[in-house]
Amino acid sequence: MDQAEGLRNIIKKQEIESGRKTARVITVTSGKGGVGKTSLSVNLAIQLRRLGKRVVVLDADFGLANIEIMLGIRPQYNLADLMFRGKSMNDIITYGPEGIGFISGGSGINEMANLTRDQVFRLIQKMAELDQQADVIIVDTGAGIGDSVLEFVAASAEVLLVATPEPTSITDAYALLKSLNRNSSYKPGKTVVKMVANQVRGNNDADELFDKLGIVVNKFLNIDIEYLGSIPYDANMQKAVMRQEPLSMAAPNAAAARSVENIARILANKEEERSRAFGIMQLFSSVIRMKFTR
Repeated sequence: MDQAEGLRNIIKKQEIESGRKTARVITVTSGKGGVGKTSLSVNLAIQLRRLGKRVVVLDADFGLANIEIMLGIRPQYNLADLMFRGKSMNDIITYGPEGIGFISGGSGINEMANLTRDQVFRLIQKMAELDQQADVIIVDTGAGIGDSVLEFVAASAEVLLVATPEPTSITDAYALLKSLNRNSSYKPGKTVVKMVANQVRGNNDADELFDKLGIVVNKFLNIDIEYLGSIPYDANMQKAVMRQEPLSMAAPNAAAARSVENIARILANKEEERSRAFGIMQLFSSVIRMKFTR
């Protein structure tokens, strides 16, 4: 039995034994940086928390600490501490504004390919625990089309793709979807991509953005893409970022904050059964499989 097969057996055994309620996993991604992906992740978490959901945000952007900066908090431990230094899931969850949980991926995201058999078993067990501690887990990926981004997107059942009306953003969003379509681990029909049009200056901007992206995706790629909603350009957003305070707290009545609230209500009112059946444990199981077969 080779290492990859051994790991598959470990993961399968843990999945069977867990067999309990799982969290809804929403992966937020973008084709390029600077389009408001992390801001959406944080503000969406706050809005879902206000709707009574237990929410944890996982920062899967290796090497950057954008969520830490945006929340104005610095976690004591991260995912690598859970994987290699014996820390518990409760140790690595830091609680921020309005009780949302936050996990820093740290170097743990990239180091998953180097796990031993025992470390894989421990990680999957801990992810099963997290499934029980949260109703919704938001995974904030890095920007672009790197391997770590595509692994999380391909492993996810529910993906929010953030794009702006800028031509480069549309081009890069399509490039991400094109790379996803070519990824051997991507399974058409398992992953639903929902586009969020950010920093738009009117409904026409949002409609035009989705039309531009949707037409080429439907014509050339085997990917389901839906329109989830839009967030207007709002000067309050930059002011909130500068103060290291989420817009939903700094200016809850701002147009952009109300738009994120609306997106949160749409998501809360339309539970994705496949996403909830999937859970964070299975997402990590899939990512680990990809890393060992790459």
